[in-house]
Amino acid sequence: MRPHEKFWPTRLPPRLTLPDTTLVYNLEVSATRYPHKDAIRFFGRRLTYAELKRQVDALAGWLQRVAGVAAGDRVLLYLQNSPQFVIGTYAILRADAVVVPVNPMNRADELRHYVTDAGARVAICAADLAPIVAEANAGLPAEQRLQHLLVTRYADAMPPRTDIDEAEAPPPAWLRWLYAEAPPLAGATAWLDALAEGHVPMPAQAGPDDLAAMPYTSGTTGFPKGCMHTHRTIMHNPIGGALMSSWGADAVSLAAVPLFHVTGMQYGMHAPIYSGATVVMMPRWDRELAGRLISRHRVTHWTNIPTMIIDMFGSPNIDKFDLGSLRYLAGGGAAMPQAVAERLQRQFGITYAEGYGLTETAAPTHSNPPERAKLQCLGMPIFGTDARVVDPETLRELPPGEVGEIIVHGPQVFKGYWRNPEATAAAFVEFEGKKFFRTGDLGRMDEEGYFFITDRLKRMINASGFKVWPAEVETLLYKHPAVQEACVIAARDAYRGETVKAVVVLRAEARGKTTESDIIDWSRAHMAAYKVPRLVEFVDELPKSGTGKVMWRALQERENARAQDGPR
Repeated sequence: MRPHEKFWPTRLPPRLTLPDTTLVYNLEVSATRYPHKDAIRFFGRRLTYAELKRQVDALAGWLQRVAGVAAGDRVLLYLQNSPQFVIGTYAILRADAVVVPVNPMNRADELRHYVTDAGARVAICAADLAPIVAEANAGLPAEQRLQHLLVTRYADAMPPRTDIDEAEAPPPAWLRWLYAEAPPLAGATAWLDALAEGHVPMPAQAGPDDLAAMPYTSGTTGFPKGCMHTHRTIMHNPIGGALMSSWGADAVSLAAVPLFHVTGMQYGMHAPIYSGATVVMMPRWDRELAGRLISRHRVTHWTNIPTMIIDMFGSPNIDKFDLGSLRYLAGGGAAMPQAVAERLQRQFGITYAEGYGLTETAAPTHSNPPERAKLQCLGMPIFGTDARVVDPETLRELPPGEVGEIIVHGPQVFKGYWRNPEATAAAFVEFEGKKFFRTGDLGRMDEEGYFFITDRLKRMINASGFKVWPAEVETLLYKHPAVQEACVIAARDAYRGETVKAVVVLRAEARGKTTESDIIDWSRAHMAAYKVPRLVEFVDELPKSGTGKVMWRALQERENARAQDGPR
């Protein structure tokens, strides 16, 4: 018996019996059970389960019969949170294809890698992002380009402007992209036109062990890798999450975490659809809108990242929001400050349930049961998951209290990296006759089986829950004509926790002419906003080892020492 099993809630089974069905079948069940119930609410417009299924089927038919999508094909989904994201996801799955969610903050240079690495020929995108897709496509050889592009306006799923009341009104800064029109593009089809064609999809063929989604993650190399998840590996956490949080058809969830991210995907889309619950959809984070939506729709469940709670508590209108309907708050990606967690408990009677997971595990492997949560803690291994702390060199299991690498084995663990057998082999280790995934995170386990993170083996920056991989940012920075060398490290940030700092050696001809702002402005145009260096430091040279490798850890330790010394 593992230590945590003594403290696992008696109301929950120790492991789950997963259905031998697909994610699409979950939608069919909920649409049959609750056809007239709201599946999604978006700025006041309501989409029932019956209508959601009708649009999914029509779009799946278009993907197959017009765009030529076949079983196993990868289809890019490049959108903010919206009904179209949900419809697009389930339509791709209904077509027996594989969803490749792409961060809508990515720029053309980044998007090209997703197109070529996934071998995608079809993409679904928002109107404001269509020019980026066109730019990315134009920079590729003809044989690698996207062949079909489906373009939607967010306004396609919204009520007329005059029908949106003040409580649900989007911030003025959002209006430009919410109502953006796509420019004329060769090979592009309008979303509403595709739905209007009314194509009927072919009989579904996918099974639970077929690929369903391929979210990308980076690492020590400069290029993101596709994580292969099946219907079964994804199915585990929505079912477990629904049990853990007492999530049923009467739940109302706020989808504020991006759906392209595994946490948002699971708890802003798959778990509610499995449960027949209602999702209140936010395309981006805004604390005032979130407070109004929770109040208006009596939101009961909200999975988030701690910075959202911190930001909402900073609102001048916090006392005007009616948050009394909230029954379950959970999340991860960054530690919840103890003072904030205590305020939640004191003011609202809610225990924040922190969890831990990765893209490779389709979100959580660990979670804090609300009835026995510990602060600043990853939680205990969830349903059927085995987690250990081992010496990263010898792989010897370490006793409680000692720090080592966290490794996990469970039904939610991915099948490997897409077309990258070397990286896949390096990511797993045999332990006690089972295949464990090496998380690259250093942590410890206490005597009761709860896990705590202490550091990272992998180079990674955690900025408000967004994972930034320095090697990827460095690869992009080297494209700047003034940059000779670059090393990316983490810097402390009062709000984001960590932020991105670039230590740069300029080319001789650029010295004295290129400023820190020049590097930052260029980065904004070439990479997703959360990856952009907020700080730039110019140096004459980077520290290197005897073999010529940049000693990034020395720069990181120097930065950490500066932060401890306080403002200079």
